[in-house]
Amino acid sequence: MWGANEGGIMVITHKISMDSPNFSITLPSISEQHTILRQLRHELLLQYRPILQQGAGPIRVMARMVAELEKRCRELHITEEVMQDEIVNRTIGDVNLRLITECEGEPGGPGDYRMMAEELGIALPNEDINGYVAPGETYLWLRNQMLECERLLLSEGFDLRIYDILAVGNPILRGWLAEEMQRRGISVTREQVYLGLGAMDSINKVLCGLSQMYREQGLTDVAVLFPEPGFNIPEWQARSYGYRLLNYQTLPEDHFKITASQLEELLENDPHIRIIYLTVTNNPTTFAYSPTELDAINAVVSRYNAAGREIFILADLAYIGTGKPEEDQARMATFTSPDVLRHCIFVSSLSKTHSLTGERFGWVTVGRADIAAAIAAGWSNSMAALPADWQLRYMAYVRLIRARPWLVEKLRALYKLRRQRFIAQLQHIDKEQHLFEHIFVDDDATVYNWSQLRPGEDAFSLFEKTGIAGVTGECFTWNILLFPCAAHLFASLTFIDRFNSVGKSQKISEIVL
Repeated sequence: MWGANEGGIMVITHKISMDSPNFSITLPSISEQHTILRQLRHELLLQYRPILQQGAGPIRVMARMVAELEKRCRELHITEEVMQDEIVNRTIGDVNLRLITECEGEPGGPGDYRMMAEELGIALPNEDINGYVAPGETYLWLRNQMLECERLLLSEGFDLRIYDILAVGNPILRGWLAEEMQRRGISVTREQVYLGLGAMDSINKVLCGLSQMYREQGLTDVAVLFPEPGFNIPEWQARSYGYRLLNYQTLPEDHFKITASQLEELLENDPHIRIIYLTVTNNPTTFAYSPTELDAINAVVSRYNAAGREIFILADLAYIGTGKPEEDQARMATFTSPDVLRHCIFVSSLSKTHSLTGERFGWVTVGRADIAAAIAAGWSNSMAALPADWQLRYMAYVRLIRARPWLVEKLRALYKLRRQRFIAQLQHIDKEQHLFEHIFVDDDATVYNWSQLRPGEDAFSLFEKTGIAGVTGECFTWNILLFPCAAHLFASLTFIDRFNSVGKSQKISEIVL
């Protein structure tokens, strides 16, 4: 990235080589560059496929492969346009606000999604976001708010620049987040809300705290139920704390969601299940639990708790906010009654709902105050204090989101736009190349697509044939004995002009991340 000085004003641009141009180099023609890139792609596929088969993490393998391909292309002076036409990096999900190109209607209008980097404080002053030059006012406003928030904390006797013995975060921010949960119908106080460095860190701290609580209770066999396919990092975390993992394979006919009757049978057969990890809107399958399904699951857990067997639902709310608001609110309403809330621990973040993945703003809400106190060791045993400036920036963002409630609506609209276009594009690709067994139409609630490839196809062959780099299902613990891992593809959303409605070859207008 260079800063280009135009008339004394620094304009920040992207995708410009940092090396001085060497005009003595004779660049290959555009058609030759396409040929070179495709050959490189083929060679890397041969190199990386054995690595994946040896058991390495599929997301990391695919991401490394694509990064290496892009690096080699730049070394060979292949143009960005050719790279964009041949590489669609879908290995890591979520939206990079700096790379948004969609503009529906007039530039600068409500449908100009390029402005979101400015509106969410990511864009630097005079940064060029695909033709929109951001003033950077929000970027500077956030920093001023950090100053104001530190003054507010000091006036309340809380100094972020020294140790925080409990390490659960400052009380003012925790109070603000408790108010957010109250708006969702969850009746809690700030003492039941702890901060975390994103959802993953929050889950890790909860599992750490619960393991300490169980040790103090003298429990030596504690099982965690993980419905699959699902986000598998919590499984690694649970294993590291000595939990026994019970992986349950969900079924396509149930839209990959565990049912109340299945849960009842599992709890009956294994009396040591004490934690159920439940992604309310699932990553990676993109299907969300309905209020009726959640009511039935909560009823099962409530019956066991009423009978004296304590079971917690660790509810991952990462995607509550990315789908239809009335449906998300209906899902949250299933947790509000006291007999349900008492067995729930919620994990939330701003990563998906506001596309702030690098900021790591997460929090935990515990349904019972005594359990919140019991698991606090998960925080104090892992850090001396949460980072000071991180807490201040977190507070500034909460103020920004409160001041601009329309931000989440605009992001929802962008996600919906991309979902519709991406599924249509996959269907168009399949019509031409017959790569998919089934393209799942999701519950309009995430930033991903989960589709099934035809027998003999996998993420590597898809990448070679289309340039789309996705991830095989095995990284989400898809059971190869029941369903072939390599036959399922996980991809995040983008808009690909190359596969348009008339089948003409065009430049890809956007690569996210």
